[in-house]
Amino acid sequence: MAVMKASMLLVLVSLSCSYALSSSCSTSPSQWCSSLDSAIQCGVLKQCLEANFTRAHHAADPVQLALYYESLCPACRDFLTQILFPTWTLLQDILTVTLVPYGNAQEIFDGKKYIFTCQHGVPECLGNMIETCILNMSSSTAFQIIYCMESSTDVIKAAKSCVELYSPQLEWGRIMSCVNGDLGNQLMHQNALKTKALSPPHNFVPWVTVNGEHTDELQQKVMSSLFTLVCNMYKGTKPAVCGVSRDARRYRSYCYTE
Repeated sequence: MAVMKASMLLVLVSLSCSYALSSSCSTSPSQWCSSLDSAIQCGVLKQCLEANFTRAHHAADPVQLALYYESLCPACRDFLTQILFPTWTLLQDILTVTLVPYGNAQEIFDGKKYIFTCQHGVPECLGNMIETCILNMSSSTAFQIIYCMESSTDVIKAAKSCVELYSPQLEWGRIMSCVNGDLGNQLMHQNALKTKALSPPHNFVPWVTVNGEHTDELQQKVMSSLFTLVCNMYKGTKPAVCGVSRDARRYRSYCYTE
């Protein structure tokens, strides 16, 4: 049985190489290993099998990081695009990221729906809502889409093209229906509840919890050496990349509550 499996594996690997020469890869890199068809079409079956084997031997829960932020806060954008996303890209097998776009916003209930006021004005409320709906409707590529938005000159204007790039099957009209409808309103209210439930309460953003905990020391380590922190905190077999020093950028910039 083991010999037969090994033979089949070799056949599939060979098939992937020949198939890649005659077929174009239509999926984004983050989805190459999402299915056998995608792996074969993109010519990376062998690499996906090796990655799955490595992942199966980690045998420990990933480090859980939650980021509470605002879509137009300059400090949040810098942290998300220059520290958090690059670290997650390298360590996504051992790091899980939860994004909560709300930050220093405020909400009131007018009897029918929640009205939100954001630190950086109406455009930020729109950015928060778009990203919240993307997180709800495109979970597998949401981080890539939000990174694309936050690294652009204009976060709001970039949203549609970023969705088309990383999640072409997701219709922009569906996202805007969420943004302007009851679903988006309720999702943002949930973000508000999550943010208000923080202990200790946040007094600036980006605000980070690691494995559900926030301390001044953890926040400082996250902002200055996130890559090293995740590698050190992970209890399973560490990926090879953890042996390479990656912490080059350090931030101490925040958007404080008013």
